[in-house]
Amino acid sequence: MISDLVIILPDGSERHLAPKSTGADLAADIGGRAAREALIAVADGIQIDLNTALPNNSQVSLIFPNSDEGIEVLRHSTAHVLAQAVLSLYPGATFSIGPPIQDGFYYDFDLPGDQTFNDDDLATIESKMREIVGRKQPFIRSEVDRAAANELFANHPYKLEILDGEADDPMSGPEGGVITTYRNTDDFVDLCRGPHVPDTGYLGHFKLMRVAGAYWRGDEKRQMLQRIYGTAWSSKKELKQHLERLEEAAKRDHRKLATELDLLSFPTELGGGLAVWHPKGAAIRKIMEDYSRQRHEEGGYEFVYTPHLANERLFQTSGHLDFYADGMYPAMEMDNGTYYPKPMNCPMHCLIFGHGQRSYKELPLRLFELGTVYRYERSGTLHGLMRIRGFTQDDSHLYVASEQLLDEITSLLDFVLSVLRAFGFEDFTFNLSTKDPEKYVGDDAIWDKSTEALREALDRHGLEYAIKDADAAFYGPKIDIDVKDAIGRSWQLSTIQCDFNLPERFDLTYVGQDGERHRPIMLHRALFGSIERFFGVLLEHYNGAFPTWLSPTQVQVLGVRADHDDYAASVVTQLKANGVRSEVIEADDPLGARIRKGKLEKIPYILVVGDDDVANSTAGVNPRGGSVERDITIDSFIERITTEINNKVTAPVT
Repeated sequence: MISDLVIILPDGSERHLAPKSTGADLAADIGGRAAREALIAVADGIQIDLNTALPNNSQVSLIFPNSDEGIEVLRHSTAHVLAQAVLSLYPGATFSIGPPIQDGFYYDFDLPGDQTFNDDDLATIESKMREIVGRKQPFIRSEVDRAAANELFANHPYKLEILDGEADDPMSGPEGGVITTYRNTDDFVDLCRGPHVPDTGYLGHFKLMRVAGAYWRGDEKRQMLQRIYGTAWSSKKELKQHLERLEEAAKRDHRKLATELDLLSFPTELGGGLAVWHPKGAAIRKIMEDYSRQRHEEGGYEFVYTPHLANERLFQTSGHLDFYADGMYPAMEMDNGTYYPKPMNCPMHCLIFGHGQRSYKELPLRLFELGTVYRYERSGTLHGLMRIRGFTQDDSHLYVASEQLLDEITSLLDFVLSVLRAFGFEDFTFNLSTKDPEKYVGDDAIWDKSTEALREALDRHGLEYAIKDADAAFYGPKIDIDVKDAIGRSWQLSTIQCDFNLPERFDLTYVGQDGERHRPIMLHRALFGSIERFFGVLLEHYNGAFPTWLSPTQVQVLGVRADHDDYAASVVTQLKANGVRSEVIEADDPLGARIRKGKLEKIPYILVVGDDDVANSTAGVNPRGGSVERDITIDSFIERITTEINNKVTAPVT
C-alpha cells in the first residue's frame, strides 16, 4: 500500500494527500479561496508552480494575489504575455528580459529595421494581450539541455547571451545548471526560472504605460532596445487606484512645480543632471540647511568642511576605485597627480579622524558636513532632483567604541525621526539589512554585535521593521527609513549604516581606557539623503504649498487701491521686523487678479488692506486653504504667524 503524502501547513496542521499530489491538489483539498485564487505554492521555502509535485513532509504555503509574492508573480506572468503579444504582432522582433518591478513590469525588445513603438502601438499590443488572457493559456514549465535551448532561441541573440552567462537577469536564465523554459503555446516560449500563474486567465488587471529606450545590459556601447513598461494588480479596484495615484503624481511632479513656482531649473547649457537654484528655491534650501545645522549643533556634532576633489590615492585607500569606479567622473590629470571629483564625503572624514592620536574620551566623535558630491548617473536614469549628478548630502560620520554602539544608534533614531517629523512626515517604514554571507568584510562577532545593536535600537523605540536578509552592503548592516508622502508613495530617505571597512582601510584607532589601541566602528548617517532629493520629495508631498515656516514668501500684503500701498508697506515693515518673509504687491492690477496670482504662487497668507484697515491698524487675512477673516489687528496676526513659524507647524496636506 502506498502511504499518503503528508503536507504541513503554516498553522502546523497536516494534510494527507495522494502520492505525487501538486500544489493545485492541495488548494483543491483545502477548498474555498485556496481553490479559487491560489497562484503558486511555497514548499520548504522554495516557490513552485501549482502543477509541480509536492515533496513529502514538506512545509507548504499557498500564495494569493493580494500578497507581495502574489503580485510579483502576477506581474512576472503579465510580462510574458506582453512578450508573446509583441512577438506575435511584430514578425522578426526579438526580446531580452522582462522582470517584475515596483508597481509593474517591463520587457525589452529589438524590432527589425527602423521600427519603433508609439502610443498607438501600446493600445494594439494591450488588445492582443487581452486576447491571450481570454484564451486561458497554461504556463507549461520544461527543463532542457543547452543544445535544445540553443535551438529554441536560435533567432533570439539576447536569450543566447543570457544562456552564456554574459548577462545578469534576475528572472531568466539557468539556475544551478538547469535551463528552464515556460511555454504558453507552440508559438511562444521564454527562458525563465518561474514560477508562474497556472494560466493566463488569472491575469487581466493591467495597463501598458509607456515606451522608453534601454541599452542592452545598461551598456551605452551596446544595442539600444525599446522597453515597454506596464502595471499590473490583483484587482480592478487596485489598478484604478494606482492609475489615479499616477495622475495625482503627475500633477505634483517636482520638475513641473519648480518651473511654475520659479524655484529652480535645469539649463541645457549646464549639462544633464545639474540644477541651478533660483532665489525662491534657494530661500527654501537655506531654511532647510539652517535648520539642519541648528539641530546638528544641538546634537553634539562637530562641523567639518572638505574639498570637492581629491587625489586618486585617497579613493584607492577607500576602495572607491575598486568598488565604485563606474559611478565616478573621469580622472583629471594634473601636473602633480591624478584627481577625481569626490563621490562620497566619508573618505575625507576618515582623514580628519585619523589626524593625530584619538582617545576613548573623544568618542563618540560626530562629524557633520553639508558636502557636495558628484556621481556619474547614466543619462537614461536622470530624473530631476530625484536622480542628479551633483548634489549636497547632510552627511554625518560617527566614530564610536563598540560598547557605545547601541546607545548611539538609539539616539540616532530619535534624532532622525524628530527631524523628519519637523518637515511633516509621520508615516515611516523601517528595514534592517543583514549580512550577505557570501560578500562581507570584518569579523563575524562584530557583524553580529552591530546587527543586534540596530535591532535592539528599533525594539527600544517599539518600531515595527522588516528584515532584509543578506541585503547589507559588504561593509556593515544598516537601517533604512522610508517615509510615506501625502499620496501614499514611499521614499527611502534616511540611512543608519555600520561600517567596519573604512576604519580598517584607513587604519583608524583610538587609545582605550586600557591604554591599548582599538578600532572604532564607523556609522554613516544621511538624514535627508541629499538636500536636492529631499527638497524634491517635499515639493511633491506638499504639492508646492510648503508650510509657512518653509515658504520663501510667507505673506503678501495687497492694498485695495494704490492709495493703500503706503500702509501695506508699513505692514510689511512690521512683519519683517518680526522675521516674517513678506512683500507688498502694489495695486498695479485689479485686486482679484493679484489675489489669484498669490494663490497660484501658493502664498500661505495674503493680507488685503483697505480704508478701514488703514484707520484701525488691521487687515483682512486670506489664509491658504482657509476662510477670509476680516478686521484682524496687525499685532494679533504677527503673534499668530510667528508662533506658527517658530513651532514649525505643518498642517495636514492633501
